[in-house]
Amino acid sequence: MLRRRDLLKAAALVPVLTQADTAEATKPPQPELPGRNFPKVGGNLGNQNYSTLARLHRGNINRLKGAWVNNIEGGAMAGNSQSTAVAVDGVLYIESALGNVIAVDGRTGATKWKYLQTRGPLTRRGVAIGAGKVFTCANGNWLIALDQHTGQVVWERQHNDYGNLEKVAIVYHDGRLHCGTNDGPRGAALCFDAETGDPLWHFWGTAAPGELGGDTWEGESALTGGATPWMHCAIDADLGLAYWTFGNARGSQSSQDGSQRGGQNLFANSIVALDLKTGEYRWHFQSIHHDIWDMDNVMAPVLVDTPHHKLVVYGSKTGMYYLLDRRDGSAPLGIDERPVPQEPRQKTWPTQPFPRQGGWTEQKPVLQPLGTEIPGNPNRAVPNFEVGRIYTPHWDEPILTIPGHGGGADWNHQSYSHRSGLVYTGFGYVAAAHSLTEASNGLRPPGEYMTGGIVAVDPRTNRVRWKKRMPYSLAHGNGILTTASDLLFIGRPDGNLLCLDAQNGHELWRWQTGAAVSSSPIAYEVDGEQYIAVYAGGTGIPYGNSAPRGDHLWAFKLSGDQPPAATPPPPVIRRPVSGSPVEGSTVNNTVLLGRVMGQSVESDAVNAVTPTHLRVPVGTTVTFVNPADNAKVHRATQFFEGLFDIALEPGESYQYTFTKQGEYFFNDGRPAGKVEVY
Repeated sequence: MLRRRDLLKAAALVPVLTQADTAEATKPPQPELPGRNFPKVGGNLGNQNYSTLARLHRGNINRLKGAWVNNIEGGAMAGNSQSTAVAVDGVLYIESALGNVIAVDGRTGATKWKYLQTRGPLTRRGVAIGAGKVFTCANGNWLIALDQHTGQVVWERQHNDYGNLEKVAIVYHDGRLHCGTNDGPRGAALCFDAETGDPLWHFWGTAAPGELGGDTWEGESALTGGATPWMHCAIDADLGLAYWTFGNARGSQSSQDGSQRGGQNLFANSIVALDLKTGEYRWHFQSIHHDIWDMDNVMAPVLVDTPHHKLVVYGSKTGMYYLLDRRDGSAPLGIDERPVPQEPRQKTWPTQPFPRQGGWTEQKPVLQPLGTEIPGNPNRAVPNFEVGRIYTPHWDEPILTIPGHGGGADWNHQSYSHRSGLVYTGFGYVAAAHSLTEASNGLRPPGEYMTGGIVAVDPRTNRVRWKKRMPYSLAHGNGILTTASDLLFIGRPDGNLLCLDAQNGHELWRWQTGAAVSSSPIAYEVDGEQYIAVYAGGTGIPYGNSAPRGDHLWAFKLSGDQPPAATPPPPVIRRPVSGSPVEGSTVNNTVLLGRVMGQSVESDAVNAVTPTHLRVPVGTTVTFVNPADNAKVHRATQFFEGLFDIALEPGESYQYTFTKQGEYFFNDGRPAGKVEVY
């Protein structure tokens, strides 16, 4: 049985290092750094996304042009592309939105071979390369090895009973494959023999009764408790450890319901260090106890060595870095367990861990008055919601918090630069409202702005060095590459690939790729020439179908001759209302409050506005009605312009004349609508 003091081992930890510890920590133990090759997703075993190549620099970056572009699926403009390319011996390997694997000549862009999935399309996040093979997955929990030079199948193995072996990027090391699982009631971190596909060990994200940590779950709730490891691991070969991050806990209804799974719920929301050879538990740190907000800090851990510590950088959705000694999980800079608000019906845990240095993004929505600057503060709360700080518990009334289950750094790929000594991540401002009335993982309120930024943090101090706001969320696969010449590359959902100065975030260069980027840029070298490559395909989170799609694998070099792509329509950064647009003339320019279209009963559903999307010409007077047979008062608060804010008793109505073109959101708390004026 784990003792409580072991489970809360991060509380107020400031370990004292001996001379031997200090000497060991100052050795140069960094994982091998990518140069000519970029052999895995994350660049190296430490997921540092850093390249030693330096032929591109501030002085010549303006000469960086397209070398080639390969539309790997023949011009496909749909699907979810989340795969990052890898480069080995002048060949790039990438998975498309269909899950097909394509090998591309890194110098010419020509397709060398293509493996077609035989079990249907699936979303993938990256292959592994090793021992002359390329490793991928297929629907139905199939692990597949392909010949690296031909793409022919070497072996296929199906592995059921451990969760969904489908999405997560594979890691190859020392003849073994390390694979995560995703999106299921329970999932395990897995290790396989790379020659045969035979299973070697597994470690469950939820500890079952009788197992280590099993007493942190009520009854048998662990068996459907979630906690899948849905991003790839990091490996420290010298210490013989693999570092896995496990996802949020789930309840009987959704991840927002903790009422029937009392306890801390290990190893949900945790980073766990496992023995590379055996998979045995070594240590863990839980970033959120008894999570009811879908705030799992699942990310590919980043290994960093400072002058005095071997660190693992952990933290994503909460907008905080938990910097841990990767030998034992202690916190050299201090992490404190602080009391947080409680909701007994949710069986909330009394404390949560906070790094002493604070976070790198805000932790409470801002109540900026209506009618002031638009869009205003990126953490601006939509009206008519109760607002809370991070970890404010909920029950049957929605509570709006940030960073939100789709915000913070979520699942992008972070970077550690050996040149600057900083850790970089993109992040998102995507506030979320949680309650047991919300489906799935929570409500992203219609009408809110979903933007983001990039932040640089010094891992020696856990302090922000610089922070740059951006017009789009950069939290969903928008990985960062840094180089030995202090360049930083990141792709955006509007199709632009940016190069920034890694020292201060100043923009140096941009290129339009033609589709949203939800992958990491990479660097590689062929015949002495340095290339940057990125896959622009697009994915649905958080901008849905408005994020432009494509299948464009791009490579760039100095003085290339491939022109930029045409600029696609930009993503819609305000969370849309549900439902299709309705012409005002067909409904007498009238909006019914508290009613779902086609229903005759009162409702507080998100779509309880009829119609949710009304289109009218300039000069139209729109009538808002609370039907007489409703029982409740209903509001129509227009935001963020503040044109009107009315509360109507049953049977009352209100009229407003729209005199300017634009889109005008309004809500009644959860129910929300929009008037589009053309």
